[in-house]
Amino acid sequence: MNGHRQSGRLGIGIIGAGHVGPVLGVALAGAGHAIVGISAVSAESLDRAEAMLPEVPILDIPTVIARSELVILAVPEKELAALVAGLAATQAWQPGQLVMHTAPGVGTSVLAPALAAGVIPLAIHPAMAFTGTSLDLIRLRESFCAVTAPVPVQPIGQALVVEMGAEPVLIDEEHRPAYAEAIETATSFSRAIVSQATELLGSIGVESPGAFLGPLVRSAVENALTLDIAPPGLSKLSWDAADLARDEDES
Repeated sequence: MNGHRQSGRLGIGIIGAGHVGPVLGVALAGAGHAIVGISAVSAESLDRAEAMLPEVPILDIPTVIARSELVILAVPEKELAALVAGLAATQAWQPGQLVMHTAPGVGTSVLAPALAAGVIPLAIHPAMAFTGTSLDLIRLRESFCAVTAPVPVQPIGQALVVEMGAEPVLIDEEHRPAYAEAIETATSFSRAIVSQATELLGSIGVESPGAFLGPLVRSAVENALTLDIAPPGLSKLSWDAADLARDEDES
């Protein structure tokens, strides 16, 4: 354990082989860290773990924790609190161990039972929609990650994000619910609108409506993100006027 710390490399264990955990494991392994184990229960999660991390042993949760210097809790947010508390009750956590969860809506407060056992808490959420495949590694390098941690620990969280290839953004503990709402709004709205549009195109006989809409949706979103947000100090009214003038020039 100390050898990993001295060299700057960590032995990392992953609890949860859903869409997120194995991808982060591959990203961190690419930065030189050692993935010492992953837990997986369902047949689908077992297949994903074996496909993404073929050399990593699949272990039960207590063994993953016992072997790890950094434990990644990549489980659904609704299951997180009970998991952390249950492991604390069995004295599974180790003093000085880094424990990081990936849930968007909570910060490090959910790790309080583990913190009482002496762990170092981190909450890191990648702001992207995961597929659970190698495609996510490319998208991760274009993404941001929300980092919530006690001030002395923030550099560790930021460094882990950079090692994964993403850009860290500090989010205060009290702002995590608002952050999660923003992520959910963007994700669910995009999914619903694209689904509705593809159904309409399919109903009129357009083949591969998803491929047809891809360039349109991507360009529309990029325009919305770069053009439709008023810069600081510029009122929305004046920004709309500038948009109108630009549209006239382009027509």
